[in-house]
Amino acid sequence: MAVDYICPIMYRINSTVTSALIGISLLFLALSACKKDKFLTDASAKLQFSASSILFDTVFTTVGSTTRLFTVYNKHSQPIRISNIWIARSTASNFRINVDGVAGTAFKDVEIAANDSLFVFAEVTVDPNKTNNPLIIRDSIVFETNGNTQDVDLEAWGQDAYFHTPTVFPINGLPPYSVITCNSTWMSDKPHVIYGFAVVDSACTLTISQGARIYMHPGAVLWVYKGGTLKVNETGTLQTPVTFQGDRLEPEYADAAGQWGYIWLSRGSKNNVINGSIIKNGTVGIIVDTLGNSPLPTLSISNTIIKNMSVAALYGRGTFIKGWNCVFANCQQYAGAFTLGGKYDFYHCTFANYWGGGNRKFSCLLLNNYYLVNKDTIHRPLDSAYFYNCIVYGDISSGDEIELDRNNKVSFKYKFHNCLLKTTLNTSSSEYINPVVNKEPYFKNVNGGDYSIRNPFAFDALIDKGDPSISNLYPIDIIGNSRITNQPGDLGAYEYKPF
Repeated sequence: MAVDYICPIMYRINSTVTSALIGISLLFLALSACKKDKFLTDASAKLQFSASSILFDTVFTTVGSTTRLFTVYNKHSQPIRISNIWIARSTASNFRINVDGVAGTAFKDVEIAANDSLFVFAEVTVDPNKTNNPLIIRDSIVFETNGNTQDVDLEAWGQDAYFHTPTVFPINGLPPYSVITCNSTWMSDKPHVIYGFAVVDSACTLTISQGARIYMHPGAVLWVYKGGTLKVNETGTLQTPVTFQGDRLEPEYADAAGQWGYIWLSRGSKNNVINGSIIKNGTVGIIVDTLGNSPLPTLSISNTIIKNMSVAALYGRGTFIKGWNCVFANCQQYAGAFTLGGKYDFYHCTFANYWGGGNRKFSCLLLNNYYLVNKDTIHRPLDSAYFYNCIVYGDISSGDEIELDRNNKVSFKYKFHNCLLKTTLNTSSSEYINPVVNKEPYFKNVNGGDYSIRNPFAFDALIDKGDPSISNLYPIDIIGNSRITNQPGDLGAYEYKPF
């Protein structure tokens, strides 16, 4: 009987305790479910975006609009609250946005759950046929979170243009690129805008007509592939130049180097001609690679100005370049770098380096006849590097404006014939014929990139210092003035004109 009596009592006690525990657990779960996760308030917590900039590259023919989408990510393990989202130019902007289905120009307290995202749609409306529009319309979407700000840039073209944007996205490390239609001609009716690498394919020619404007996005490259050919303003003049420059057109970018990549005439490209052009504000103006089988120059360049490059204006690598009436100027490293041997002939060219971006440590002109591979020296003979009626000058604070980097195991042939040189080299050797050494050239405005001769004090350095036989070969200077009216002609790309 005792056992029968005790067991029901213990059962009732255990049941009561179990029910109480279950009740407490359910209450705890209910309270937990009602409690919201705390928002992340750390000022260092950043949003992530599917794109840092949005390009509206539609080629409009009438008043039109187009929409782009990007995603805002919260990669953190706590929800985050974006205090403010707004378009920088507000209601004055050509752009409009929609944040997770809500349209507007400004938004407050937008929440993103932990490890979640939201969609932002951006739209632009422009009339590209209005010639008073800016060429490029820019704005940004600003995000303020926990006291820090981030933005996504918006860019649309306010005027009609031809866009060359990547269509191939390799997975083997090559850059995204587009292939230009074989044997195309780029006219001057509308600007051409290059994003990524634009490729002139093998056995194809790209012709660029006088007056064409080529705008290069950051990192953009015009690449002439093996067997391809580039013809730029072949029969035109510098009065109607082809221009290559970055696509930032605000005044503060007018002379800023490094805004885009380079023009690349790769190994085996052939019969390339660049005339009457202004190439500015990139990394390297033109890279010319190893000569193919043709006895003709890989590049013939004339009546052209290349300036404000973050590395070099003209960079030859074991190739054949012929140039006349050109200015190569104001680069962080070299105005002209001719390496890995090759053949180079320049007539009435100005190599001038007055880099304004800090103390320059590189010479204006470099000649070289070898290269290194894993500490092994590979010899490449410099068959010839001849400069006639040229200028090699600059404002380097120490060292020399001519660097002769030679290996004596192979040929290193060079000659300066009737040239103005800033150098400490011994110019009494046979490589120097009638040199003018370390005399001020009195260029018109080196800070403004004008290397014409306007000062009669230049008589000592430049005026009438040319070899008349060379002046007769190139009787017209870079801007159309006669060299042979008053013999023997002046040094460099420009003939002297009095004020």
